[in-house]
Amino acid sequence: MRQKKRFIAGAVCPKCKQQDTLMLFFEQGVEQIECVECGHQQSQTSNEVKQASGAQSQVIGLFKPE
Repeated sequence: MRQKKRFIAGAVCPKCKQQDTLMLFFEQGVEQIECVECGHQQSQTSNEVKQASGAQSQVIGLFKPE
């Protein structure tokens, strides 16, 4: 099964500081971001996504890079 990966427009990598290099994808139910420039990765479980989105019912998921 092929993974669906999407770029996050305007996002800046917290490691290399390059803009528009972060891609978002799900791996085994965990939301992941990865920088295509430097390889930096972060992950967030779906429960953390739900807690971060709060009452915003139109939001699919939030990812807050450190």
